[in-house]
Amino acid sequence: MLINPYGAEPVRLAARLADERPRTPAELQEICDDEDVVGGLPPRPADVRQLDELLDAWLTVVDAPDDRARARRLNRLLARYAEHPRLTDHTGTWHLHYRPERVGLARLLATMITVGTALHLTERGMDRLGRCAAPDCRRAYADTSRNGTQRFCCPRCGTREAVRRHRARA
Repeated sequence: MLINPYGAEPVRLAARLADERPRTPAELQEICDDEDVVGGLPPRPADVRQLDELLDAWLTVVDAPDDRARARRLNRLLARYAEHPRLTDHTGTWHLHYRPERVGLARLLATMITVGTALHLTERGMDRLGRCAAPDCRRAYADTSRNGTQRFCCPRCGTREAVRRHRARA
């Protein structure tokens, strides 16, 4: 079974990029390599700037006050970065692209992130993006938990908060 490349992975990548903003092409390349995405497109300084703009807009989706606002904000990003889907087999297997054939790294990531976020929210629930519930953390997260109860960006923040609550009761 081929997994949709626009699903959970791009939305987790978006959260990581938003939280660990790459400031140089080398930093962006390191994250892309670590996440095993978009090989063969070396980042340029313009890609870093364009990605930063996208991530600012993506965080407005994360921070939306309700489902309708979240949908409006994401629809604006989809209108800007996604196109009608089309079939392609450039990797040897048929799959969908939501972008033109040849694009730079920033546009490729923008399409992956916006379409991936839309699929994530429609398949898992409109409330499955958020900010870490730890009082000293503002990192974004994409809730990919089975039951939709993720409230922390990482296990470390969840554990620290549990210890804090335990000590407050003692």
